[in-house]
Parts: sequence; structure tokens; C-alpha cells
Amino acid sequence: MGDLYVPLDHERGGVAAQVASGLREAVGSGRLAPGDRLPSSRDLAADLGVSRGVVVEAYEQLVAEGFLVSRVGSGTRVAPAATRGRAVAAELPESYCDYQSRATSPDLGHFPRERWLAALRHALATIPSDALDYGDPGGIPELREELAGYLRRVRAAEVDPADLIIVGGVAQGLSLVLHVLAEREGRLGATDRGGRPGAADRAGRAGAAGNGGRPRPGGRAGRIGLAVEDPTSQRQVPLLRRAGADLLPVPVDGRGLDVAALRERPARAVLVTPAHQYPTGVVLSPGRRAALVEWARESDAVVLEDDYDAEFRYDRDPVGCLQGLAPDRVVLVGSVSKALAPGLRLGWVVAPPALAGAVRLARSEFDLGSPVIEQYALAGFLRTGGYDRHLRRMRREYRRRRDALVRALAEHLPEVRVRGIEAGLHAHLDLPAGWDEERVVAVARELGLAMEAVGPMRFAPGRPAVAAGFSRLPVHRAAEAVRELKLRMSAGAAG
Repeated sequence: MGDLYVPLDHERGGVAAQVASGLREAVGSGRLAPGDRLPSSRDLAADLGVSRGVVVEAYEQLVAEGFLVSRVGSGTRVAPAATRGRAVAAELPESYCDYQSRATSPDLGHFPRERWLAALRHALATIPSDALDYGDPGGIPELREELAGYLRRVRAAEVDPADLIIVGGVAQGLSLVLHVLAEREGRLGATDRGGRPGAADRAGRAGAAGNGGRPRPGGRAGRIGLAVEDPTSQRQVPLLRRAGADLLPVPVDGRGLDVAALRERPARAVLVTPAHQYPTGVVLSPGRRAALVEWARESDAVVLEDDYDAEFRYDRDPVGCLQGLAPDRVVLVGSVSKALAPGLRLGWVVAPPALAGAVRLARSEFDLGSPVIEQYALAGFLRTGGYDRHLRRMRREYRRRRDALVRALAEHLPEVRVRGIEAGLHAHLDLPAGWDEERVVAVARELGLAMEAVGPMRFAPGRPAVAAGFSRLPVHRAAEAVRELKLRMSAGAAG
């Protein structure tokens, strides 16, 4: 370990006790974790401006108390059994979700480490020093050019690099777009038809007063009526509401979002997953696509297209993105989270020019842009064909895993109806009547199966179902896991 913060008041006296107290607090709060190596007594004494004997005394006291262990040759470390003041789990909000159990997560063991490392090395070796400065919050031009070409070629999108903004994943992309749209709604609602201050303006003033009288970043706060698919990912719900959306659920059937029902909602925007609806796996039909675009133009509304896993298709022809049909009305949001890894936090927003400019401005006001080196690496990965090769390889592997899961379900649980398997990383499983979703999910996770209950994703009641991920399920484990799932569920029913 190098530097270590230890608060010290030289005028107060009892310096050794202060050092011991500071280290004890660091261990108790978790700033120092079990196994962490502390600086040598000589180095820490020099950093604190005290004699070495003071630090030695403090270390010896904490060793005696069990906070530290000291061995010749390995230095002084935090004891493995050192307790923290509070468990990490207790610090997590109630809405925290275990992202490791997501049905839509890719197999991170197949992340192309060597090729990505080569892309990073090439970026570091070739980019000018000036490129490491604050840049365009919309993203580096090289990546926007490569992504625009890729989206035109693979997703049939209509993209001008100037209208493409690099973001930290789909979540941030949606947040930024909704923030801008809600802000616009706030301005439109600032006065009523008689020119008097409207409800939105009064709410904005109240919000400003509650914020110490300071204006909110980006302008007047507002809300926007956002239609969402029912069912939809429950993880997005808090994000959408925090970004300024009032959610208006619209049912999904075998052809996708029910546009006739959408027309009955006072929505100014709609969020859809047309290529592979989550969680049902339904593809938005051509007729519904045309009707959705017509609704958007008639209503002067915006369609937000979450293109989260469209690259993975197995038993169907490619489906172009909705944005290609109506680039003036559709905002396309995507990322590399499913294709490469969520931890890269690289995504994009493609929007009509005026909206794209507002989103870029919002990005600059919130966090100044995405990491530059990773952007150059992704640009090179796209340019050299590494991204395409990785997707082709993973398509083949995920198809094998999907087929193994479907075969196992057909053999051992034929009463389960499997849907939505033509694309993506998950299947929608309609469960037999009487089965409890939460119990199925709990048993499945014990067996290493990634499943999520569909019930919490619904606004209206529906039959029991789960979303089952197959991307991390090895082919040789599928039959055994499903067979064990059946046995445990049968035993629970009998009990």
C-alpha cells in the first residue's frame, strides 16, 4: 500500500492513540478491507510526521486487539476476521437488484480479452496526447463514424454521425432523452392558453424553492407522459420515473405493443423493444410498426427504441430497427452491454437533429462525456472487424445453449410453454397454473439457472411466467438443471 489517510492532531497529544484510533475506524468502516497491507511503520511515520516508535506502538496495539496481523516477510495487514462496522448489504437500497442473475446477461467468460487488450494498446499507441483532454461530450468523432456505419449496415438505421451521442449505456441514454423531453414539456406547460402561469410553471417554481431557490440544471423541471410496454423490465421503472416520466402501461400481445390501446393514453412518448420485446420475446409486427409511426406523427410524439439485444438472432430473418422507418420520430438507443460486457458502459443515442443537440448539451451539463481511451478502442474494434467476428462466434454459441435449454424443457417439463426464442439471450416460459413464480426463480437460482419472475414486470395481472436466460448455461448442464428443477418443484407441490 502507498498513501493512507489517518487524521491526526499534533497539538492534542496522545499521538499513538490517535493513529490507532484512525486505523481502527478505517477497518471498521471498510476503508481498509481484510487482507489489505498497511504501509511500513517507517513509511507511515514519515507521511504523518511522527517518530517511527509512535506507529510501531499503534500497530502493536491493533495487533493485540485483533484488528491487524503482523508477520516477518509479509508486513502488517488487516486481519482476515476483522469486522466492519456495518455489512455492505445493509448499505444497499431496498430497490437494489442482483444484476448477476439477470436473464439477459451475456456470458462474460467469452469477453474477447486479448482482442480488446490489443485494441486498447493500439489506441494508447496512436492517439495524440490532446485526445486525452476534455472532448466533445457527444463522443469522439472516430467512434461516432464507425457506429453510424455499423448501424446503417446491420440495423438498417438512418444515421448521421452528427446526430449520434456516445453515452454510458442504455440506462444513461434513456435518462438523458427523457430529461430533455420532460424539460420541453415543462416549458410547454409553463403557461395556459390565457397566458397565465400554468401548473407546470407553478410546480417548477415550487421545485426551485425546495432546492434552495437555485434553478435546476438544464432549465425548468417537467414531467412527460411515457407509454411503456406491459409487461416491461421492472429495473427500468425507477430510472424512468426519476428522469421525469409518468408511466402509462400499454398491453403487449402476440404482435407486440397494442397501438390501438396506446391511442387511448395521453402519452407524449413511448418506450418500446420492437426487435425482441422484454420479457415476452415478441417481435413488433410490420402492421404495428407502421401504426406506431403513424401515431407518433399524428400526436407529435417521440418513440424511444431500446435496441438491447437485436444482434442475436437464430431462427428468423434480420429485423431492421424502427428508427430506419421514421428517423424524424424515433430515438434509437443501444449499447455493447449484451454484445461485449455491461461493465464497459458504452452505448449510443441516435436522435433527430434538434433532439440530438439537446441530448449532447445535457450530457455536457451532467458529466462531460464518456471515457476516451475506451471509445478509441471500440472504434478500432469496429473498424478492424473484431466486433463482427465476436458477434458471429457468440451467435453460434448462444444458439447451442438455447437449443439445449429448449430440448431439456420439452423432455422434462413439457407443460411449460416456451416463447420468444427466435432471438436474444432469454426465453419466456409460461408456467403451469398454480406454480409460484418466486419459488421457481428461487429454486432455479440455486441450480445456477438465471430466471426472473414476470409478475413484478406486469402492471395488469397475468398468468405465471418467468424469463429464463440461457447465455450462461453450458450445454452439458441444461438437462441436469431442468430435471432437478422439476424434481424440486414436484416435491414442493407434494409437500
